[in-house]
Order: sequence, then structure tokens, then C-alpha cells
Amino acid sequence: MRPTKLGILGLGAIGGSLARQAKRAGVPTVLGWSPEPAERVAAAQQGAIDDAPARAADVARAVELLVLAAPPAANLGLLATLAPHVGAGAVITDVGSVKRAIVARAERLGLGARFAGSHPIAGTHGHGFAAARLDLLKGAVVYVTPTRDGDGAAREVAHFWESVLEANAVVIDAAQHDRQLALTSHLPQAVASLLAQYLARAAPAGATFGPGARDTTRLAASQPALWTEVFLMNRDELLPALRSLEEPLGELERALEAGDAVGLTAWLRRGAEWRRRLDT
Repeated sequence: MRPTKLGILGLGAIGGSLARQAKRAGVPTVLGWSPEPAERVAAAQQGAIDDAPARAADVARAVELLVLAAPPAANLGLLATLAPHVGAGAVITDVGSVKRAIVARAERLGLGARFAGSHPIAGTHGHGFAAARLDLLKGAVVYVTPTRDGDGAAREVAHFWESVLEANAVVIDAAQHDRQLALTSHLPQAVASLLAQYLARAAPAGATFGPGARDTTRLAASQPALWTEVFLMNRDELLPALRSLEEPLGELERALEAGDAVGLTAWLRRGAEWRRRLDT
């Protein structure tokens, strides 16, 4: 679908970028809401939205496509609260990085035929409307997760991402999405935060950190409250991923203890080859 009236609830990095790109793409009316009045004012003043109603329900009533762009737990609450207010025939999606919970909530609320989850792979450790960018979503992969009876809504949502935002939509089952993202997104966040915590405690006062330490800990600067929600919502998939790190860490320890140059080189090579393939 290519809506003439688009509503976005949450005007942070993803929601704000979505609003900016939708206006650039020619969507006639973009309505935005945020619990932070300053974000609503900034988005309106900068032309990302056409109006910023004070109540989320006023946005939900007025639009053809409603995008929930708050943190995951807040999106669950918004979906339940706004279900009676969403306009007849309107389609709903969200942009959270955990999908099973909100897909199940939509089905329980009787919104399954009108809802499809979304997850743009375009995050940033910045937050708030100040982190929104005009090009953040262009060319990004966006996972679209249908409900049991929501194939039609999933097609509409996928078309929106592709035709309006120039993203690449990939339809995927919610459970498969959460299992995959535990490895490709949530585990890297956990490892970056773990390393940052260790360095904060162990590094000598006044130590200088070069690009290596800065690059590998970049994700640790992300919002703790947001990632607490993500980790807890997807903990059944994240915990096995974390525990699986014990094997390669043990291999490294054993190679170092034995002074095994061949084993250590092989261990490092496996990681190097995989990382280089990401850039090809």
C-alpha cells in the first residue's frame, strides 16, 4: 500500500526517519505522536510530520496505515489501547526487533487480518528524534512477519516499505525472525556490552582506546532500557546463543595455555574469513 494518510507513534531514530522519508516520498499526510512533547514539536518544525496530535488515539483514528515505532513493550501496550480506535480498514505494523510477542498480541486482539510486524535492520545507537536521518531506511532489509491470517496485511506492509521507503522487504515467520535475530543482533549487543563493562573495570586510569576497542564496543552505547526489553522478550533464544560462546572461548583458552600457534592461527582465521565475507 501507498497510504495517503500515515500515522507514526514514536518519533525516535526509526520513527523519525520513517516520517522524514515518507514526506520526501510524497505521502500527502503524515501524523506523528510521541510521549515527549519536545519531539512532536521538533518533528513538526522540521517538516517530518504535518501534524502532531496530543493523543495517540487521534492519530490512530485518522490514518490508513499506523506504524508503532515505540520501544517493544510500549508497542504492546499501544496496540491493546488503540485497538478500538483504529480506523475501519486501516493496516497496522510496528518496528520492534522482537516479533513473536506483538504478532501474538495482535491475534488475541482480533487484529490478525489487519496487522503485520516489521523490523527494519537499520538501527543506530543514537536515540530520539535528533538521531533520525533522511536516508536511514533507504536500501535497508526490513523483515515483515505475518499473523496466522494476515498474509494480505503482510503484502500491504511489504509494499509500503518498498514503494515508499525504498527498503527491501523480506517476509519471515515471527518465530524464525526471533531465533535469527538472537544471533545476528541481540548476541552482538550483549557481547559489546560485556566487553565495555569489563574494560570499564579493568583498564588502567587514563588508558587510551584505539579504533579496535571503540569499534567493538560501539553497540554498548545503545539505550539500556530498550535493550533490557529486547533481551527479556527474546531470552529463550538469546540464552542458548550466549551459552554457545563457551565452546569457541574454550578453544581459545586451550590454544593459549598450550602455546599452540597452529591452533591459535586456525581459530583466528575462521573469524577473519567470516568477517571478510560480510563485505563482499
